[in-house]
Amino acid sequence: MDGNRRWAKKHGLPTLEGHRRGYAKLKEITRWCIDAGVSYLTVYAFSTENWQRSKREVSYLMNLLRRGLLTDVEEFHAHGVQLRMVGQRNRLAADIRKTVTAAERKTAANKKLVLTLAISYGGRQEIIEAVKAIVAKKVPTRKITAELIGQQLWTAGLPDPDLIVRTSGEQRLSGFLLWGSAYSELLFIEKHWPDVTRRDFDAVISEYQNRHRRFGK
Repeated sequence: MDGNRRWAKKHGLPTLEGHRRGYAKLKEITRWCIDAGVSYLTVYAFSTENWQRSKREVSYLMNLLRRGLLTDVEEFHAHGVQLRMVGQRNRLAADIRKTVTAAERKTAANKKLVLTLAISYGGRQEIIEAVKAIVAKKVPTRKITAELIGQQLWTAGLPDPDLIVRTSGEQRLSGFLLWGSAYSELLFIEKHWPDVTRRDFDAVISEYQNRHRRFGK
């Protein structure tokens, strides 16, 4: 969900307003996904590197997460959305961890869409933690498989992403779902995240449907 800060600058607004508009856009796109029959949506909300931003910006983003989960969980629940979080939970404030867990429990049985928030997430760190878990269990090397590694990832239980979309003209993964993205289709669009429209979303779906996936065969 790239370009919130650039969108704000473009419109002469404070950086933090860009993040607020970005969150509003996420709620919109969640509804569009349900309408389109998308089963899984994973969003890169906050990376492990984002902790290096200014204390003011990080604090605002954490408060946005805190307020969003507290005030909007009923709305997500009513729409049949199951909420999940992947990432370094231990780096979040205790009350945020508690709120995330409560939201996950409340929406656990919902089936229309699994919305996964990648927060304090980094693909390399995810793989490192999976390796540590396997080493700690003293698994014999002959039994280490792709399936076993996948079971130890933060994203365990989620399918590999069919399509990864990045906004704001950036054309790199920046550590997003490095393990699962091996055969993902990639799509990069120029618009900043808050500017994405329903027409843009429909065009993304159409582009994906017109691609031929061979998985190396």
